[in-house]
Amino acid sequence: MNFTQEIKKELIKRSPKTRKEGIALLRGILDAGGRRDGGGYTLSIESESTAEYLFSLAETMGVPMTLTEASRDPKQGRDKLTFALAGAWELSDELSEGEEKSYLKGAFLGGGSCTLPRAGKKTGYHLEFELSAETTERFREILEEQQFVSGVTERGDRTVVYIKSREAISDFLSVVGAENALARLNEVSAQREENNQENRALNCSSGNADRAAIASVEQVRAFSALKRTGRLGELPAALREAAEARLSHPELSLSELAELLGLSKSCLNHRLRKLMELSKKG
Repeated sequence: MNFTQEIKKELIKRSPKTRKEGIALLRGILDAGGRRDGGGYTLSIESESTAEYLFSLAETMGVPMTLTEASRDPKQGRDKLTFALAGAWELSDELSEGEEKSYLKGAFLGGGSCTLPRAGKKTGYHLEFELSAETTERFREILEEQQFVSGVTERGDRTVVYIKSREAISDFLSVVGAENALARLNEVSAQREENNQENRALNCSSGNADRAAIASVEQVRAFSALKRTGRLGELPAALREAAEARLSHPELSLSELAELLGLSKSCLNHRLRKLMELSKKG
């Protein structure tokens, strides 16, 4: 079961509290999943449980609904049920908080989908709704009333309204009452953040290792020149020892080289810096 199916399964467990909320929910389903057909709508649904929920809702609202076709998509391996609903009632211009939430819940049941980032993939968070052109403006107005900022694109003869912000998707799931789906999203988000922190740490470690390797190469070149010209033998014993250690162990980190010599890291770093300064003086 994918994340969209999980959300829809959770949403159909709750019935609207009032008739107005029920009308708003039914209209949301039709706006997102249906098409105008004369004085009513036609609506195709793949999930039997969602279809049963819609039947029950339409009956409760007194809206005649009939099954007109049952088919199967061989590629997807899923059944598709097509219904006809009579009536073309409009929503009131002023919706209550509960009615707006019911409408958005219906829109997701009718034509919504939501995906989460997948491990090892460059996918992100994505929530979308497929709508007819004539219902898009109304739908976005209701989204805005609930403080959701959305984008729009075209897909064939349908308009797709989408949200890509993890925070906004989290808020949407909370608004429509999908608490289990919200917990799943938060779990995925937490794991993703943990992975990102690990990657940042690895990148930082890799960057530090690269810088240390470059420093070691520069030191080997400088100290080799000092030795080749005889200047190394003229230096104090402590500096000669540090230079010879680096020349013998170019692969060691500063900490490892300091441990080999029985010195503190800061002491060895001071000696290596002094050697580098002397090599530049020619």
